[in-house]
Amino acid sequence: MALLGNPFVANVPKQMSNEELAQALRVDMAGELEAIIGYEAHVMATNDERVKKILHHIADEERRHVGELQQLLYIISPKDAEQTEKGKQTIVQQQSQNFSGSMQ
Repeated sequence: MALLGNPFVANVPKQMSNEELAQALRVDMAGELEAIIGYEAHVMATNDERVKKILHHIADEERRHVGELQQLLYIISPKDAEQTEKGKQTIVQQQSQNFSGSMQ
């Protein structure tokens, strides 16, 4: 939620280390995901097709932002990229076994 009235509320008083920047990017991603949830909730709460169309478009923009932030995170933190890829591969493997095998 935006804190209106203070244009400096998001200023960081120092240069961030890569670890701090990685954490900031995760927080930014969480904010984008929260926005998607809100827009999709508003879509579900209306029958106005004009509003739905625009809110779906805005939610999709937020999804692109998540992807952009995630890619930045992977550049800053190769460990995040590595662990995410391992997680993806676990699901691909489970899917190929029709989700009947054990998780590793």
